[in-house]
Amino acid sequence: MSDRTSLTPDAARQLATTTKTTPQMRGITPRYLLRALPWVDVESGVFRVNRRRTYVLGDDRISTHHDGGTTRVVPGDLREVPYLREADDALLTELADAFTEVAFDAGQILAAEGEAHDRLWVLSQGRAEKRVSGRYGEDALLEVIADGQFFDLDAWSRTTALPYRVKALTPGVALCIDRAVLTGLCDRAPEVRAALDAYLADGVLPGTEVPVDLSAGHHGEPELPATYVDYEDTPREYHMTLAQTVLRVHTRVSDLYNGPIDQTRAQANLTVHALRERQEAALLNHPEFGLFHNVAPGQRVQTRTGAPTPDDLDELLTRVWKQPAFFLAHPRAIAAFGRECTRRGVPPVIDNSFGSPLLTWRGVPLLPSDKVRFSGGAGVGTTEILLMRVGEAEQGVVGLRPAKVEDEVEPGLAMRNMGVDGKGVTSYLMTAYFNAAVLVEDALAVLQNVEVSHYHDYS
Repeated sequence: MSDRTSLTPDAARQLATTTKTTPQMRGITPRYLLRALPWVDVESGVFRVNRRRTYVLGDDRISTHHDGGTTRVVPGDLREVPYLREADDALLTELADAFTEVAFDAGQILAAEGEAHDRLWVLSQGRAEKRVSGRYGEDALLEVIADGQFFDLDAWSRTTALPYRVKALTPGVALCIDRAVLTGLCDRAPEVRAALDAYLADGVLPGTEVPVDLSAGHHGEPELPATYVDYEDTPREYHMTLAQTVLRVHTRVSDLYNGPIDQTRAQANLTVHALRERQEAALLNHPEFGLFHNVAPGQRVQTRTGAPTPDDLDELLTRVWKQPAFFLAHPRAIAAFGRECTRRGVPPVIDNSFGSPLLTWRGVPLLPSDKVRFSGGAGVGTTEILLMRVGEAEQGVVGLRPAKVEDEVEPGLAMRNMGVDGKGVTSYLMTAYFNAAVLVEDALAVLQNVEVSHYHDYS
Protein backbone atom coordinates (compact mmCIF):
# COMPACT_ATOMS: atom_id res chain seq x y z
CA MET A 1 0.00 0.00 0.00
CA SER A 2 1.52 3.34 -1.06
CA ASP A 3 1.46 6.55 0.95
CA ARG A 4 0.98 8.64 -2.21
CA THR A 5 -2.07 10.82 -2.38
CA SER A 6 -1.63 12.08 -5.99
CA LEU A 7 -0.19 11.16 -9.38
CA THR A 8 3.61 11.41 -9.58
CA PRO A 9 5.23 13.80 -12.04
CA ASP A 10 7.05 10.92 -13.76
CA ALA A 11 3.77 9.11 -14.42
CA ALA A 12 2.02 12.30 -15.50
CA ARG A 13 4.81 13.04 -17.98
CA GLN A 14 3.75 10.01 -20.04
CA LEU A 15 0.61 11.92 -21.04
CA ALA A 16 2.40 15.19 -21.77
CA THR A 17 4.33 16.52 -24.75
CA THR A 18 7.72 18.29 -24.60
CA THR A 19 8.93 21.61 -25.96
CA LYS A 20 11.95 20.98 -28.18
CA THR A 21 14.75 22.96 -29.77
CA THR A 22 16.04 22.38 -33.24
CA PRO A 23 19.34 20.42 -33.19
CA GLN A 24 22.18 22.51 -31.78
CA MET A 25 25.79 22.44 -33.02
CA ARG A 26 28.79 23.67 -31.06
CA GLY A 27 30.89 24.00 -34.23
CA ILE A 28 28.80 26.87 -35.63
CA THR A 29 30.70 30.19 -35.50
CA PRO A 30 29.72 33.71 -36.63
CA ARG A 31 31.83 33.24 -39.80
CA TYR A 32 32.63 36.94 -39.97
CA LEU A 33 34.85 36.53 -43.03
CA LEU A 34 32.00 35.15 -45.14
CA ARG A 35 29.73 37.93 -43.92
CA ALA A 36 32.23 40.75 -44.39
CA LEU A 37 33.50 39.82 -47.87
CA PRO A 38 31.63 41.31 -50.83
CA TRP A 39 30.69 38.46 -53.17
CA VAL A 40 31.03 38.54 -56.94
CA ASP A 41 28.64 36.33 -58.94
CA VAL A 42 30.77 34.52 -61.52
CA GLU A 43 28.83 33.62 -64.66
CA SER A 44 31.36 31.32 -66.34
CA GLY A 45 32.96 29.49 -63.44
CA VAL A 46 36.28 31.30 -63.99
CA PHE A 47 37.29 34.73 -62.63
CA ARG A 48 40.27 36.40 -64.34
CA VAL A 49 42.19 39.22 -62.61
CA ASN A 50 43.79 41.50 -65.19
CA ARG A 51 46.63 43.69 -63.92
CA ARG A 52 49.32 46.01 -65.17
CA ARG A 53 52.58 44.31 -66.01
CA THR A 54 54.78 43.91 -62.93
CA TYR A 55 58.46 43.13 -62.59
CA VAL A 56 58.84 39.49 -61.61
CA LEU A 57 58.77 38.74 -57.89
CA GLY A 58 58.60 35.54 -55.84
CA ASP A 59 57.65 35.16 -52.19
CA ASP A 60 60.78 36.90 -50.81
CA ARG A 61 61.73 33.82 -48.79
CA ILE A 62 64.61 31.37 -49.11
CA SER A 63 63.55 28.17 -47.42
CA THR A 64 65.89 26.07 -45.29
CA HIS A 65 65.72 22.52 -43.99
CA HIS A 66 67.53 20.32 -41.49
CA ASP A 67 69.73 17.56 -42.88
CA GLY A 68 71.39 15.33 -40.30
CA GLY A 69 71.49 18.08 -37.68
CA THR A 70 72.78 20.67 -40.15
CA THR A 71 70.71 23.54 -41.52
CA ARG A 72 70.83 23.82 -45.30
CA VAL A 73 69.34 26.08 -47.97
CA VAL A 74 66.77 24.61 -50.36
CA PRO A 75 68.55 25.03 -53.74
CA GLY A 76 65.40 25.74 -55.77
CA ASP A 77 64.46 28.63 -53.49
CA LEU A 78 67.60 30.51 -54.51
CA ARG A 79 65.55 31.53 -57.54
CA GLU A 80 64.17 34.23 -55.24
CA VAL A 81 67.38 36.04 -56.25
CA PRO A 82 66.30 37.81 -59.47
CA TYR A 83 69.41 36.99 -61.51
CA LEU A 84 69.27 33.31 -60.53
CA ARG A 85 65.72 32.68 -61.79
CA GLU A 86 66.92 30.93 -64.94
CA ALA A 87 70.01 29.32 -63.40
CA ASP A 88 70.69 25.62 -63.87
CA ASP A 89 69.76 23.30 -60.99
CA ALA A 90 73.36 22.17 -60.65
CA LEU A 91 74.54 25.75 -60.18
CA LEU A 92 71.88 26.37 -57.54
CA THR A 93 72.91 23.21 -55.69
CA GLU A 94 76.52 24.38 -55.76
CA LEU A 95 75.51 27.75 -54.31
CA ALA A 96 73.33 26.12 -51.65
CA ASP A 97 76.24 23.93 -50.54
CA ALA A 98 78.44 27.02 -50.13
CA PHE A 99 76.26 28.45 -47.34
CA THR A 100 77.69 28.15 -43.84
CA GLU A 101 75.67 27.97 -40.63
CA VAL A 102 76.01 30.81 -38.09
CA ALA A 103 74.36 30.81 -34.66
CA PHE A 104 73.61 34.15 -32.99
CA ASP A 105 72.35 35.44 -29.65
CA ALA A 106 69.78 38.08 -28.78
CA GLY A 107 71.30 41.54 -28.99
CA GLN A 108 74.14 40.51 -31.30
CA ILE A 109 74.98 42.80 -34.23
CA LEU A 110 74.84 40.65 -37.35
CA ALA A 111 75.89 43.35 -39.82
CA ALA A 112 77.10 46.89 -39.25
CA GLU A 113 75.88 49.98 -41.07
CA GLY A 114 78.29 51.46 -43.60
CA GLU A 115 80.61 48.45 -43.77
CA ALA A 116 81.30 46.56 -47.00
CA HIS A 117 78.66 43.85 -47.28
CA ASP A 118 80.47 40.74 -48.44
CA ARG A 119 78.04 38.10 -47.11
CA LEU A 120 74.41 37.34 -47.89
CA TRP A 121 72.45 36.34 -44.76
CA VAL A 122 69.45 34.03 -44.76
CA LEU A 123 67.61 33.74 -41.44
CA SER A 124 66.69 30.14 -40.76
CA GLN A 125 65.33 30.68 -37.26
CA GLY A 126 64.90 33.77 -35.11
CA ARG A 127 64.06 37.45 -35.50
CA ALA A 128 66.24 40.47 -36.22
CA GLU A 129 65.68 44.16 -36.82
CA LYS A 130 67.07 46.55 -39.40
CA ARG A 131 68.05 49.91 -37.91
CA VAL A 132 69.53 53.03 -39.43
CA SER A 133 70.93 56.32 -38.16
CA GLY A 134 68.67 59.20 -39.12
CA ARG A 135 69.59 62.58 -40.53
CA TYR A 136 70.26 64.01 -37.09
CA GLY A 137 71.84 60.89 -35.62
CA GLU A 138 68.65 59.45 -34.18
CA ASP A 139 68.09 55.70 -34.18
CA ALA A 140 65.30 54.52 -36.51
CA LEU A 141 63.72 51.08 -36.94
CA LEU A 142 63.27 50.10 -40.59
CA GLU A 143 61.91 46.57 -40.44
CA VAL A 144 61.76 43.37 -38.41
CA ILE A 145 62.73 40.23 -40.34
CA ALA A 146 62.30 36.56 -39.48
CA ASP A 147 62.54 32.98 -40.75
CA GLY A 148 63.35 32.69 -44.45
CA GLN A 149 64.04 36.38 -45.09
CA PHE A 150 67.46 37.50 -46.29
CA PHE A 151 69.60 40.66 -46.31
CA ASP A 152 70.95 42.60 -48.08
CA LEU A 153 70.74 41.31 -51.62
CA ASP A 154 71.38 44.62 -53.36
CA ALA A 155 74.45 45.54 -51.30
CA TRP A 156 75.81 42.00 -51.60
CA SER A 157 75.29 41.93 -55.36
CA ARG A 158 76.91 45.34 -55.89
CA THR A 159 79.60 44.89 -53.18
CA THR A 160 78.58 48.22 -51.67
CA ALA A 161 78.23 49.32 -48.06
CA LEU A 162 75.24 48.09 -46.10
CA PRO A 163 72.77 51.01 -45.72
CA TYR A 164 71.60 49.84 -42.27
CA ARG A 165 72.68 47.64 -39.37
CA VAL A 166 71.04 44.38 -38.37
CA LYS A 167 70.60 43.42 -34.71
CA ALA A 168 69.26 40.08 -33.47
CA LEU A 169 66.11 40.28 -31.34
CA THR A 170 66.13 36.60 -30.39
CA PRO A 171 68.64 33.75 -30.44
CA GLY A 172 68.64 32.00 -33.79
CA VAL A 173 70.45 30.45 -36.72
CA ALA A 174 71.40 32.01 -40.06
CA LEU A 175 73.04 30.74 -43.23
CA CYS A 176 75.67 32.92 -44.92
CA ILE A 177 77.46 32.87 -48.27
CA ASP A 178 80.50 34.94 -49.29
CA ARG A 179 80.46 37.28 -52.28
CA ALA A 180 83.51 35.47 -53.64
CA VAL A 181 81.36 32.40 -54.30
CA LEU A 182 79.07 34.43 -56.59
CA THR A 183 82.09 35.96 -58.34
CA GLY A 184 83.53 32.52 -59.04
CA LEU A 185 80.17 31.30 -60.31
CA CYS A 186 79.86 34.26 -62.69
CA ASP A 187 83.34 33.54 -64.07
CA ARG A 188 82.28 29.99 -64.95
CA ALA A 189 78.68 30.63 -66.00
CA PRO A 190 78.30 33.44 -68.57
CA GLU A 191 74.48 33.30 -68.36
CA VAL A 192 74.61 34.13 -64.64
CA ARG A 193 77.07 36.95 -65.33
CA ALA A 194 74.73 38.39 -67.97
CA ALA A 195 71.73 38.15 -65.66
CA LEU A 196 73.67 39.81 -62.83
CA ASP A 197 74.83 42.64 -65.11
CA ALA A 198 71.24 43.20 -66.27
CA TYR A 199 70.08 43.31 -62.64
CA LEU A 200 72.78 45.82 -61.69
CA ALA A 201 72.04 48.02 -64.70
CA ASP A 202 68.24 47.87 -64.44
CA GLY A 203 67.84 49.47 -61.04
CA VAL A 204 64.13 48.59 -60.74
CA LEU A 205 62.65 46.90 -57.70
CA PRO A 206 61.04 43.49 -58.26
CA GLY A 207 57.30 43.62 -57.68
CA THR A 208 56.86 47.20 -58.92
CA GLU A 209 54.59 48.02 -61.84
CA VAL A 210 56.05 48.92 -65.21
CA PRO A 211 55.93 52.77 -65.27
CA VAL A 212 53.74 54.93 -67.48
CA ASP A 213 55.72 57.82 -69.06
CA LEU A 214 54.07 61.17 -68.30
CA SER A 215 54.96 64.84 -68.27
CA ALA A 216 53.67 67.45 -65.82
CA GLY A 217 54.37 71.07 -64.90
CA HIS A 218 55.97 71.91 -68.23
CA HIS A 219 55.79 75.22 -70.12
CA GLY A 220 55.58 76.04 -73.77
CA GLU A 221 55.23 73.32 -76.37
CA PRO A 222 57.72 70.54 -75.53
CA GLU A 223 57.50 67.15 -77.18
CA LEU A 224 55.16 65.10 -75.00
CA PRO A 225 56.16 61.56 -74.03
CA ALA A 226 54.28 58.75 -75.74
CA THR A 227 53.28 55.77 -73.67
CA TYR A 228 50.90 52.86 -73.23
CA VAL A 229 49.86 50.75 -70.28
CA ASP A 230 51.13 47.20 -70.56
CA TYR A 231 49.20 44.25 -69.16
CA GLU A 232 50.31 40.94 -67.73
CA ASP A 233 50.68 38.28 -70.43
CA THR A 234 49.25 35.52 -68.24
CA PRO A 235 46.77 37.04 -65.77
CA ARG A 236 45.75 34.82 -62.89
CA GLU A 237 42.49 32.95 -63.21
CA TYR A 238 40.46 31.70 -60.25
CA HIS A 239 38.35 28.58 -60.80
CA MET A 240 35.50 27.66 -58.52
CA THR A 241 36.57 25.28 -55.77
CA LEU A 242 34.11 23.42 -53.59
CA ALA A 243 33.24 21.77 -50.30
CA GLN A 244 31.06 18.70 -50.78
CA THR A 245 29.39 15.80 -48.98
CA VAL A 246 26.51 13.35 -49.36
CA LEU A 247 23.73 13.66 -46.77
CA ARG A 248 21.84 10.39 -46.18
CA VAL A 249 18.35 10.27 -44.55
CA HIS A 250 16.41 7.01 -44.15
CA THR A 251 12.89 7.20 -45.57
CA ARG A 252 11.55 5.56 -42.42
CA VAL A 253 12.90 8.47 -40.38
CA SER A 254 11.59 11.16 -42.75
CA ASP A 255 8.17 9.43 -43.00
CA LEU A 256 7.46 8.60 -39.36
CA TYR A 257 9.45 11.10 -37.29
CA ASN A 258 8.99 14.30 -39.23
CA GLY A 259 7.00 16.37 -36.76
CA PRO A 260 7.11 18.84 -35.22
CA ILE A 261 10.63 19.21 -36.69
CA ASP A 262 11.29 18.29 -40.31
CA GLN A 263 14.10 15.72 -40.10
CA THR A 264 15.43 16.31 -43.60
CA ARG A 265 15.43 20.07 -43.10
CA ALA A 266 17.20 19.74 -39.74
CA GLN A 267 19.84 17.42 -41.20
CA ALA A 268 20.36 19.71 -44.19
CA ASN A 269 20.64 22.81 -42.00
CA LEU A 270 23.45 21.33 -39.89
CA THR A 271 25.22 20.06 -43.02
CA VAL A 272 25.04 23.53 -44.60
CA HIS A 273 26.64 25.01 -41.48
CA ALA A 274 29.44 22.43 -41.66
CA LEU A 275 30.04 23.23 -45.34
CA ARG A 276 30.17 26.96 -44.64
CA GLU A 277 32.63 26.41 -41.78
CA ARG A 278 34.87 24.41 -44.12
CA GLN A 279 34.48 27.12 -46.76
CA GLU A 280 35.77 29.83 -44.42
CA ALA A 281 38.70 27.64 -43.35
CA ALA A 282 39.64 26.99 -46.99
CA LEU A 283 39.43 30.69 -47.92
CA LEU A 284 42.00 31.41 -45.22
CA ASN A 285 44.35 28.43 -45.30
CA HIS A 286 44.20 26.64 -48.66
CA PRO A 287 47.79 26.41 -50.03
CA GLU A 288 46.77 27.70 -53.48
CA PHE A 289 44.08 30.35 -53.04
CA GLY A 290 43.97 30.84 -49.24
CA LEU A 291 44.40 34.45 -48.20
CA PHE A 292 47.32 33.70 -45.86
CA HIS A 293 49.19 32.15 -48.81
CA ASN A 294 48.48 35.08 -51.16
CA VAL A 295 50.05 37.94 -49.22
CA ALA A 296 52.70 39.73 -51.30
CA PRO A 297 56.26 39.80 -49.89
CA GLY A 298 56.22 43.52 -49.15
CA GLN A 299 52.95 43.15 -47.26
CA ARG A 300 54.34 40.86 -44.55
CA VAL A 301 55.10 42.42 -41.18
CA GLN A 302 56.91 40.81 -38.25
CA THR A 303 55.97 41.54 -34.64
CA ARG A 304 58.55 43.63 -32.81
CA THR A 305 58.41 41.78 -29.48
CA GLY A 306 56.22 38.75 -30.21
CA ALA A 307 52.99 39.95 -28.62
CA PRO A 308 50.67 41.96 -30.92
CA THR A 309 51.07 45.60 -29.92
CA PRO A 310 49.38 48.80 -31.13
CA ASP A 311 52.63 49.58 -32.97
CA ASP A 312 52.38 46.31 -34.90
CA LEU A 313 48.80 46.97 -36.00
CA ASP A 314 49.76 50.53 -36.94
CA GLU A 315 52.51 49.06 -39.14
CA LEU A 316 49.90 46.83 -40.80
CA LEU A 317 47.78 49.89 -41.48
CA THR A 318 50.70 51.50 -43.31
CA ARG A 319 50.62 48.54 -45.73
CA VAL A 320 46.84 48.62 -46.33
CA TRP A 321 46.26 52.33 -45.88
CA LYS A 322 43.81 52.77 -48.76
CA GLN A 323 40.37 52.10 -47.27
CA PRO A 324 41.21 49.26 -44.83
CA ALA A 325 38.07 47.24 -44.07
CA PHE A 326 38.88 44.92 -41.15
CA PHE A 327 41.49 42.88 -39.32
CA LEU A 328 40.92 39.13 -39.04
CA ALA A 329 42.55 37.23 -36.18
CA HIS A 330 42.16 34.26 -33.86
CA PRO A 331 40.23 35.13 -30.66
CA ARG A 332 43.37 34.44 -28.62
CA ALA A 333 45.33 36.94 -30.73
CA ILE A 334 42.64 39.58 -30.22
CA ALA A 335 42.74 38.91 -26.47
CA ALA A 336 46.55 39.26 -26.53
CA PHE A 337 46.23 42.57 -28.38
CA GLY A 338 43.72 43.76 -25.79
CA ARG A 339 46.18 42.95 -22.99
CA GLU A 340 48.93 44.93 -24.70
CA CYS A 341 46.58 47.90 -25.13
CA THR A 342 45.57 47.72 -21.47
CA ARG A 343 49.22 47.60 -20.40
CA ARG A 344 49.85 50.78 -22.37
CA GLY A 345 46.73 52.48 -21.11
CA VAL A 346 45.13 52.76 -24.56
CA PRO A 347 42.17 50.34 -24.46
CA PRO A 348 40.68 49.81 -27.93
CA VAL A 349 37.24 51.19 -28.72
CA ILE A 350 34.32 48.77 -28.79
CA ASP A 351 31.95 49.04 -31.74
CA ASN A 352 28.87 47.03 -32.71
CA SER A 353 29.30 45.26 -36.05
CA PHE A 354 27.40 42.26 -37.41
CA GLY A 355 25.22 42.36 -34.30
CA SER A 356 28.14 41.86 -31.88
CA PRO A 357 30.42 44.13 -29.83
CA LEU A 358 33.86 43.99 -31.46
CA LEU A 359 37.21 45.56 -30.65
CA THR A 360 38.43 48.18 -33.12
CA TRP A 361 41.80 49.81 -33.70
CA ARG A 362 42.01 53.18 -35.44
CA GLY A 363 38.35 52.65 -36.33
CA VAL A 364 39.01 49.31 -38.08
CA PRO A 365 37.21 46.33 -36.48
CA LEU A 366 39.04 43.18 -35.40
CA LEU A 367 36.96 40.21 -36.55
CA PRO A 368 37.59 36.94 -34.67
CA SER A 369 37.84 33.60 -36.45
CA ASP A 370 38.88 30.26 -35.01
CA LYS A 371 39.98 29.21 -38.52
CA VAL A 372 43.15 31.33 -38.27
CA ARG A 373 45.89 28.77 -37.81
CA PHE A 374 48.50 28.39 -35.09
CA SER A 375 52.05 27.20 -35.75
CA GLY A 376 53.51 25.02 -33.03
CA GLY A 377 50.27 24.53 -31.08
CA ALA A 378 47.48 26.86 -29.99
CA GLY A 379 48.73 27.04 -26.41
CA VAL A 380 52.24 28.45 -26.87
CA GLY A 381 52.47 28.69 -30.66
CA THR A 382 52.38 31.69 -32.96
CA THR A 383 49.56 32.90 -35.16
CA GLU A 384 48.94 35.64 -37.72
CA ILE A 385 46.68 38.68 -38.12
CA LEU A 386 45.27 39.69 -41.51
CA LEU A 387 44.28 43.18 -42.60
CA MET A 388 42.42 43.65 -45.85
CA ARG A 389 40.67 46.06 -48.13
CA VAL A 390 37.57 44.57 -49.75
CA GLY A 391 35.43 45.24 -52.80
CA GLU A 392 35.87 45.11 -56.56
CA ALA A 393 35.51 48.89 -56.98
CA GLU A 394 38.18 49.41 -54.27
CA GLN A 395 40.58 46.91 -55.92
CA GLY A 396 40.44 44.82 -52.79
CA VAL A 397 39.66 41.25 -51.79
CA VAL A 398 36.43 39.71 -53.09
CA GLY A 399 34.67 36.43 -52.57
CA LEU A 400 33.68 34.43 -55.64
CA ARG A 401 30.61 32.25 -56.14
CA PRO A 402 28.65 30.98 -59.14
CA ALA A 403 25.83 33.23 -60.30
CA LYS A 404 23.39 30.32 -60.31
CA VAL A 405 23.51 26.56 -59.73
CA GLU A 406 20.77 23.98 -60.04
CA ASP A 407 18.89 23.02 -56.83
CA GLU A 408 20.36 26.04 -55.04
CA VAL A 409 19.32 26.42 -51.37
CA GLU A 410 21.71 29.30 -50.60
CA PRO A 411 23.87 31.45 -52.88
CA GLY A 412 26.49 29.13 -54.32
CA LEU A 413 25.24 26.10 -52.35
CA ALA A 414 23.19 23.31 -53.92
CA MET A 415 21.29 20.37 -52.43
CA ARG A 416 20.56 17.77 -55.11
CA ASN A 417 18.36 14.71 -54.54
CA MET A 418 20.24 11.62 -55.70
CA GLY A 419 17.35 9.20 -55.19
CA VAL A 420 16.55 6.30 -52.86
CA ASP A 421 18.78 3.23 -52.71
CA GLY A 422 17.82 -0.39 -52.10
CA LYS A 423 17.94 0.10 -48.34
CA GLY A 424 15.38 2.90 -48.36
CA VAL A 425 17.97 5.63 -47.77
CA THR A 426 17.57 8.95 -49.59
CA SER A 427 20.86 10.63 -50.56
CA TYR A 428 21.36 14.35 -51.12
CA LEU A 429 24.50 15.78 -52.75
CA MET A 430 25.45 18.93 -50.80
CA THR A 431 27.90 21.21 -52.63
CA ALA A 432 29.21 24.70 -51.84
CA TYR A 433 31.11 26.45 -54.67
CA PHE A 434 33.41 29.34 -53.78
CA ASN A 435 36.80 31.04 -54.06
CA ALA A 436 38.41 34.38 -53.19
CA ALA A 437 40.58 36.75 -55.22
CA VAL A 438 43.06 39.46 -54.24
CA LEU A 439 42.67 42.04 -57.00
CA VAL A 440 45.73 44.16 -56.14
CA GLU A 441 48.63 43.08 -53.90
CA ASP A 442 48.34 46.00 -51.46
CA ALA A 443 44.78 44.98 -50.54
CA LEU A 444 46.10 42.36 -48.12
CA ALA A 445 48.75 42.40 -45.38
CA VAL A 446 49.65 40.03 -42.58
CA LEU A 447 51.30 40.34 -39.17
CA GLN A 448 53.36 37.20 -38.64
CA ASN A 449 54.84 35.41 -35.61
CA VAL A 450 52.15 36.73 -33.24
CA GLU A 451 52.61 35.25 -29.76
CA VAL A 452 49.53 34.99 -27.54
CA SER A 453 51.01 33.73 -24.26
CA HIS A 454 52.18 37.07 -22.80
CA TYR A 455 50.33 38.15 -19.64
CA HIS A 456 50.94 41.13 -17.38
CA ASP A 457 50.49 41.89 -13.71
CA TYR A 458 48.48 45.12 -13.45
CA SER A 459 48.57 45.34 -9.66
